[in-house]
Amino acid sequence: MTTAPEPASEPGPEPREPKPALVFDDPLDQQSSDDTDRGWGERPGAGADSAADLRRFLDEKPPHHL
Repeated sequence: MTTAPEPASEPGPEPREPKPALVFDDPLDQQSSDDTDRGWGERPGAGADSAADLRRFLDEKPPHHL
């Protein structure tokens, strides 16, 4: 039993992107971003200005301290 070929006017399924390969390396061998001192408490462009200190306080204030 033979089947007729599909007409060319009907769109077929779109090609999928290939899945990323699985990596079985030991994750503890790699340095994470938490292992560095970069970004801990640093504020870009923060001066010794009292207005900047107030702005930082208001930005970092927990929501329950209104």
